[in-house]
Amino acid sequence: CLMIKSLFRLSLRMVTGFAQSLIKLCGLNWTAPDYSTLCRRKKHIDIAISYQKSRDGLHLLVDSTGLKFLGEGEWKRKKHQPEYRCQSRKLHIGIDAKTLQRAVQLTTNNVSDSQVLGDLLDQITLDEQIDSVYTDGAYDTKKCRQVISDRQAYAVIPPRKNSKPWKDKKLRSLERNELLKTVKRLG
Repeated sequence: CLMIKSLFRLSLRMVTGFAQSLIKLCGLNWTAPDYSTLCRRKKHIDIAISYQKSRDGLHLLVDSTGLKFLGEGEWKRKKHQPEYRCQSRKLHIGIDAKTLQRAVQLTTNNVSDSQVLGDLLDQITLDEQIDSVYTDGAYDTKKCRQVISDRQAYAVIPPRKNSKPWKDKKLRSLERNELLKTVKRLG
């Protein structure tokens, strides 16, 4: 829901085809409106796609990807001028392993993955239990581990390459330090 809403804001020309492919991936029999329809209605587009609440605890898979796009006139500059600078955004996605739906955040490319995790988890209502959060090493920060433990979830985050043990004695730090020892021992 939020992913499609955010993508409409990105670039109306690019989004029509991209939204159509997302709709097909979701298994829905919908059609994305064309560019002229979006231009007429862009001031009052309000999309609400319902999702099925999970009866069990969620196993949330979190990652991000980059979206590169061209603005109006960018193609001409690319073709006729030697220097060209493309624009990009980051799409941060949190997906439940069973239902394949949940939380999405679109940011500029200068926002790190770890800064967005709290916002992604806030999109999941408090009445839904999160059992575990699986991420990559970009989320290996104290703030991310705190946000996950605040939701009483288990963090499955591999340590970054060349990670050093954390000096504080909080539970999340002790768990991470044990993981570092295990990785050093087993490889």
